[in-house]
Amino acid sequence: MIEADDVGGVHIKYLYHCPRQIWLYLRGIRPEHLSGTVQLGEAVHETSYNRNSPIDLGAAKLDFIDGQHWVHEVKSSARPTRADEAQGRHYCYRLEQIGIDAQGAILHYPKTRRTHRHPYTPEAARQAQADIAEVLTIAGAGTSPARLTRSACRGCSFTDYCWTE
Repeated sequence: MIEADDVGGVHIKYLYHCPRQIWLYLRGIRPEHLSGTVQLGEAVHETSYNRNSPIDLGAAKLDFIDGQHWVHEVKSSARPTRADEAQGRHYCYRLEQIGIDAQGAILHYPKTRRTHRHPYTPEAARQAQADIAEVLTIAGAGTSPARLTRSACRGCSFTDYCWTE
């Protein structure tokens, strides 16, 4: 179904949001285009830091990398999340795999005009590998992971699928 090299940023983001999202996404259930939150995120990307070109690593697409090898990611949320940090860490890992020594990730939050730096350490590399392994485990499961509590699903584009009885 999916190999380690196919795991991208969206898989890592879903791993930290809700493992059920990965399972559904990998089976072709992709309601993101119907979500106002996703549309807002796309608008933020189109209007923020647009002087830089995105980097396409196949399964992983990062916003940009600077001359000192820091990965930059623009986020539409107002607050940092574990998913954001994990995504940045994943991109650093992917760059390392192709011979680029990433220094870490700088996460940009235009809504609050804040940035957060996350250095890429050996511990971060191990966590990135563990995240990929967890995505592969979820992907190979015969049934979907349990849904989260309804309050944790607020704003999720998969809410209708998970909560329609």
